[in-house]
Amino acid sequence: MALSLINIHVNVSANSTRFFNVLAAPLSVTDGTTVPATAFLDDSGTAATAFPTVLNGYYNLYLNGVLQEGGTYTISATELTFNDVTATIAAGTPLVVEVVELSTVI
Repeated sequence: MALSLINIHVNVSANSTRFFNVLAAPLSVTDGTTVPATAFLDDSGTAATAFPTVLNGYYNLYLNGVLQEGGTYTISATELTFNDVTATIAAGTPLVVEVVELSTVI
């Protein structure tokens, strides 16, 4: 039997949306502390009503421009939740939630 090669060409594209919140007051964080999605603005400066639900992708959280470890937070459509973290985040600190949805076309 002759060797045959199969060439599969897959295009992957990403759609990224960001949400911003600059803390007006210090935020005392313990396990389970939440920040509602409605406290964020979207890329166009419009008040967010919810975070997009990710089916094929991921969320990133940046505090003061620094990417946070994945296990320290969870994100749902309605809120950002801090996990296993105890800290105080200073007023004026920007929180950025990045939502990345991936799609493929074969």
